[in-house]
Amino acid sequence: MAKTPKKAYVCNDCGADYARWQGQCSACKAWNTISEVRLVSTVAKGDRFSGYAGESNAKVQTLSEISLQETPRFSSRFSELDRVLGGGIVPGSAILIGGHPGAGKSTLLLQVMCGLAQQMPTLYVTGEESLQQVAMRANRLGLPSDKLRMLSETSVEQICNIADQEKPKVIVIDSIQVMHLADIQSSPGSVAQVRECASFLTRYAKTKQVAIIMVGHVTKDGTLAGPKVLEHCIDCSILLEGEADSRYRTLRSHKNRFGAVNELGVFAMTEQGLREVKNPSAIFLSRGEEQTSGSSVMVLWEGTRPLLVEIQALVDHSMLANPRRVAVGLEQNRLALLLAVLHRHGNVQMSDQDVFVNVVGGVKVAETGADLALLLALISSFRNRPLPQDLVVFGEVGLAGEIRPVTSGQERISEAAKHGFRRAIVPFANKPKHNIEQMQVFTVKKLADALAVLDDF
Repeated sequence: MAKTPKKAYVCNDCGADYARWQGQCSACKAWNTISEVRLVSTVAKGDRFSGYAGESNAKVQTLSEISLQETPRFSSRFSELDRVLGGGIVPGSAILIGGHPGAGKSTLLLQVMCGLAQQMPTLYVTGEESLQQVAMRANRLGLPSDKLRMLSETSVEQICNIADQEKPKVIVIDSIQVMHLADIQSSPGSVAQVRECASFLTRYAKTKQVAIIMVGHVTKDGTLAGPKVLEHCIDCSILLEGEADSRYRTLRSHKNRFGAVNELGVFAMTEQGLREVKNPSAIFLSRGEEQTSGSSVMVLWEGTRPLLVEIQALVDHSMLANPRRVAVGLEQNRLALLLAVLHRHGNVQMSDQDVFVNVVGGVKVAETGADLALLLALISSFRNRPLPQDLVVFGEVGLAGEIRPVTSGQERISEAAKHGFRRAIVPFANKPKHNIEQMQVFTVKKLADALAVLDDF
């Protein structure tokens, strides 16, 4: 007698499970996002998740008995991608790459796989495009296509059966949203299908020591579509971002079990596909020869390397009762906080001014090391006095007006000196231990000290 399939109710936004349907998700507080899914019911239920972490025969070991030999990585032939992945691709890892439509996910992976196919067996599985469409793109980009193995399939079981015959070292699944398992009754792209397919592929990667790269769609706000459990079960989650009117793309790591997070790789979209940008600071510092007010340069620390970016500010008299506060590339609440600190501890009143702030190049600044550079750009625009072209600024500003240190201050100053900057305003705690050639460093403890240094220029 056939068993009645079990049912569950899962939130489409966060992946929380419930025994019965309800209008609001208790985990993420979203309304009308809970849908019914049918759970798989098989005879071999006990074998379904065996070997998920790579061991089919589990046994208890002491911590000292575990081998510490590092799994050898292999290069993707793109140094920027290797940087984001933590030094290369790890065999047996499950990697998820997301991005907006047209960002270049399939193009980047096609370039990587065509290069890797020249030295190892690979398999590119396409579920959204036909084989002819992929071949046309490879021909347009001028990629070597004689050794890359292609497969057009959406059944995960069939993909794994073919992979057992082909024995590839790297598999690309494009995309995880169109894959399906026969035992799951819901349609492809649903919460249950995405979760179970990702778990099945991750288990296959661990047991067979095959690196699997899955392409994931994103929602309107830029987050990965599907349940949050999808990001938990994979080893590495990276996002390919870029504005529609910009030729540059940034690859950022959000989770990495084999390396540092928040690493940043920069690519340029060309007619021959994506090309690596070896010196990202050069593209973000494309400043004109004429000095303009409201512009300052700061040094970000992205992962393991410094990055110079330009911050622009425009302060203008407002005709509205509530002046506007617009921040692009920066957190708007942080801007409001810094304006209050500037008024209280810098005696600069901007309550009747419209304030517009922009980070050049489409870079998104999340660290607080941009506080001091932002305030000096605001003052420069407010007073209509340009800052020196060879000046670089960084430092965190506290609510009491103190200038707090940031990480890797010495490396930031050295990177600015390499790009021709000769003056720097930095926190006192980030004072370099040794003099940097042709670099004059001004250390400040309070916001008033930074304003005094600015008046001397």
